Amino acid sequence: RSPRSSPGGQRRHTLPASEFRCLSPEDAISVFEIEREAFISVSGDCPLHLDEIRHFLNLCPELSLGWFEQGRLVAFIIGSLWDQDRLSQEALTLHKPRGTVVHIHVLAVHRTFRQQGKGSILMWRYLQYLRCLPFARRALLMCEDFLVPFYQKCGFEVLGPCEVTVGELAFIEMQHPVRG
Repeated sequence: RSPRSSPGGQRRHTLPASEFRCLSPEDAISVFEIEREAFISVSGDCPLHLDEIRHFLNLCPELSLGWFEQGRLVAFIIGSLWDQDRLSQEALTLHKPRGTVVHIHVLAVHRTFRQQGKGSILMWRYLQYLRCLPFARRALLMCEDFLVPFYQKCGFEVLGPCEVTVGELAFIEMQHPVRG
């Protein structure tokens, strides 16, 4: 008998049940689909458009983290480096390679995986990961008022109103020390 026909002898290629890894430009469309669905319903716009997602995944893929289940993206974070104390309009599109501040542009969870704590788990994993990057001193993000309690639970503190506005939207700026 060949190994193929013997019971239990057949090899199956299975994807890991759950995997965390940095994103690549090839992940950009999956990222954008999740982000678009998550944000357009709430604010009418996305933090990052598809070309900006590709831009950051090309420039600084090491500052992104995707959560995959059976090979399918279910949640992600995209960040870039920033070199100032607070975020400005420029921070939305620039990556400052010598920066020590990780600007978290977006965290989004696929709609079928929401309300399961995945956003908190992913943020915890991301912050742990940032501690391994020697240049990262702190993480900054901007969010709408209703998300402040979520990020506070993740260990972020409010810095105050953010200078950045997008259309009619105003944001709160929050930070989390990575080290020091």
